[in-house]
Amino acid sequence: MSKIEQQLEDINCNDNVDIKPFRIQIPQQSIDDLRERLARTRWPDELSGVDWDYGVPVHYLAELAEYWRSGYDWRKYEEEMNRFPQYITTIDGQQIHFLHVRSPEPDAMPLILTHGWPGSIVEFMNIIGRLTDPKAHGGRSEDAFHVVIPSIPGFGFSGPTTVPGWNTSRVAMAWAELMSRLGYERFGAQGGDTGAIISPKLGSIAPDRVIGIHSNGLSAFPLGDPSESVGLTDAEMDRYNRLTSQGFETSGYAIIQATRPQTLSYGLTDSPVGQLAWIIEKFKEWTDPSFSLPEDAVDRDLLLTNVSLYWFTGTAGSSARIYKEDSVSWGVPGPRSTVPTGVAVFPNDSSIRRMVERDHHVVHWSEFDRGGHFAALEAPDLLIEDIRTFFNKLR
Repeated sequence: MSKIEQQLEDINCNDNVDIKPFRIQIPQQSIDDLRERLARTRWPDELSGVDWDYGVPVHYLAELAEYWRSGYDWRKYEEEMNRFPQYITTIDGQQIHFLHVRSPEPDAMPLILTHGWPGSIVEFMNIIGRLTDPKAHGGRSEDAFHVVIPSIPGFGFSGPTTVPGWNTSRVAMAWAELMSRLGYERFGAQGGDTGAIISPKLGSIAPDRVIGIHSNGLSAFPLGDPSESVGLTDAEMDRYNRLTSQGFETSGYAIIQATRPQTLSYGLTDSPVGQLAWIIEKFKEWTDPSFSLPEDAVDRDLLLTNVSLYWFTGTAGSSARIYKEDSVSWGVPGPRSTVPTGVAVFPNDSSIRRMVERDHHVVHWSEFDRGGHFAALEAPDLLIEDIRTFFNKLR
């Protein structure tokens, strides 16, 4: 019996639910179509001398698109992703795709990892082995995790969504059900970006089941009280200023996705260069600021694997819808979580401890001087060690 077959048998013994093995198998016709579309790109004009100030420069994107067309090998990374056991199930009427990689260590802690936008399961490819089998990577057996990595409804192979209402609270409820189906009554949760919203909500929904929550990029909206900024460190003051004064410059993408995701979807679903530009701009803005280009911070092929996943699944629009579904609650504090919470802060994150502690039971806080918003891709060593340090206090 193969490893995947044994895991599936174990799952179905835990719950009589329909969980099916899954493999990523993009038709060759779709790959050929992508390359043909890239070759026929109709490029816009651009102003000279403005660099990235007006958006992604044509000269930069044209080179990256040509590499995507003629140099990047999707099949290689499809095979890499298929090394991990994957499944699909239906929860609350929605197809859910997930990786489930059990550790060889029987006492490993179950851990659900949640990506964000414009990320995907690709974010975690290089940390799965070190989390599940630390001994094979020079670590300790007692640091091991069984990992579950779902694709958020509307993203990748969990998309598209077919009904309104898939906000982050509903996703958190689906995650609680998923972990029950897998036989995990107690587990940890970790996430960044949208995952840093879903993971704490999972703790609020199931506080008796969630051992702890670890987040990178966990933020809280300022309340507008001037006293909030008193006594902040220089680094925190910089984050506070970014939170309060740069909304116009940095939140345009979010406003569009929160108001007109359907209109946006036409361009991104029909044009691979449009999809590439929409995502690569965020990697430019959110990765480690010490690097000048996204591929200096994140391997270029992994960047394109992430973009390709959006393209091949046609989920530009359905992934954007989570912004619209959640926009009614932006800036509205939720009930304070009682679940022990650990926060890892990387460059370009906007986490301010005093504000985060209003809503979360923070018992662990780390700040790093390298990495960025996509920590699992940019600084996997730092993120893994911080996850271990936090959860080892709770084992």
